[in-house]
Amino acid sequence: MMDNQVPPRKVPNFCSIRYGIALLLLLCNVIVMSQRVCMSLTMIAMVNSTEPHRLSNTSTKEPQDNIKNPVYNWSTEIQGIMLSSIFYGILISQIPAGYLSGIYSLKKMVGSALLLSSLFTLLIPLAAEFGEALVIICRVIQGLFQGIALTTQQVVWIKWAPPLEQVRLTSLSLSGLLLGPCVVLLITGFICDSLGWPMVFYIFGACGCALSLLWFVLFYEDPKDHPCISKSEKEYITSALAQQVSSSAPSLPIKAVLKSPPLWVISLCNFAFFWANSFLSLYTPMFINSKFHINVKENGLLSSLPHLFAWIFAILAGHMADVFLSRNILSLLTIRKLFTLLGLLLPALFSLCLLYLSSSFHGTMIFLILANATGSFCMGGILINVLDIAPRYYGFLKGFTNVIGLTGGLVASTVTGVILSQDQDSPWLKIFFMMVANNVISLIFYLIFAKAEIQDWAKETQNTYL
Repeated sequence: MMDNQVPPRKVPNFCSIRYGIALLLLLCNVIVMSQRVCMSLTMIAMVNSTEPHRLSNTSTKEPQDNIKNPVYNWSTEIQGIMLSSIFYGILISQIPAGYLSGIYSLKKMVGSALLLSSLFTLLIPLAAEFGEALVIICRVIQGLFQGIALTTQQVVWIKWAPPLEQVRLTSLSLSGLLLGPCVVLLITGFICDSLGWPMVFYIFGACGCALSLLWFVLFYEDPKDHPCISKSEKEYITSALAQQVSSSAPSLPIKAVLKSPPLWVISLCNFAFFWANSFLSLYTPMFINSKFHINVKENGLLSSLPHLFAWIFAILAGHMADVFLSRNILSLLTIRKLFTLLGLLLPALFSLCLLYLSSSFHGTMIFLILANATGSFCMGGILINVLDIAPRYYGFLKGFTNVIGLTGGLVASTVTGVILSQDQDSPWLKIFFMMVANNVISLIFYLIFAKAEIQDWAKETQNTYL
């Protein structure tokens, strides 16, 4: 164990309030991602397109109940804009959310954002009746509130996570972002088939509203204020964080931040990670549909498998990173570089295998699962690295790196939609190659410039600010 960081009396993990909060945030992220990703599968039922070997929307659909399953003539390009529009809202909210998380109540910000995102999810079937423009507007506003929820929740761990459990708790809560697509793709096909696609939005919207109310009741921002926390856990957390928590909210040294290579390589790798993650989350159902031409229920089952394994890998990555650190097996910088290497290089390799070695159904599914799942190793690398180099400014800088990362997600989903609409011969080849190039280039810069110690401009003794 590292000296002077962990008090002798350690509270058992799964009998603790801090792990209860991690599970609550996991559920929050499951709902957020369910609301975001469900349209990628409902889109197959929403649009007038089932012709096997084409990507256009001009074919005829099987007769169905137009009240239960209304059908719209949306082009593939419009579909891409709809799927990606949620990222505009997420993108806009990142830096303001990171800044405001240090000023306003995290309980109110996370709970209200989840509630409002859920309300706009409920409105999407009605918006679709009035045209694609209103759906896009709803998705942008929905993304605005999701961005607030996703950024502010990570600031929770500044007060709740002991240093040697930061990766474990963060990866457990953030793994909901990977479990969410698995859950939604698993059951969306069945809901569409039996109840109609509008019920997908009603169900996930209602679940989000219920969970937001639960959040307001159960969450407390400081261990000292929680009525149910044990005395031993409270002492364990506060003593472990005693050397990290600053007594004041310092001004941000913007010049030093903008000149920081470690922060920029984290941001660059976030761009690559979100590009790959967003593409695989949103377009896996379309990829499977183009390869196997199956119905929406079977598509949902197959599409959920990569996300299920990604969730499992995320939890394992967080646990492994903390074990390596607590037992002094590897240095902190080596751990961050190792997990980032695995999280960016392995998806690139398995994507190439998917393109050139997957001639069978089973081969395609195995490589698709591995390409998606191995990206979760980034949970022990770049996705927590900001906390290593600047814990005092974590909320704002996490928002900053998320903006760059989510730009990658936005560009990926938009460009994928354009390529699918314009290239009828080998669109997936181009799309996967772009993802591979992003991952490899970002990884090279990270391995050269990454740091894992607190930077000079983020230390307590810093006095000169812009």
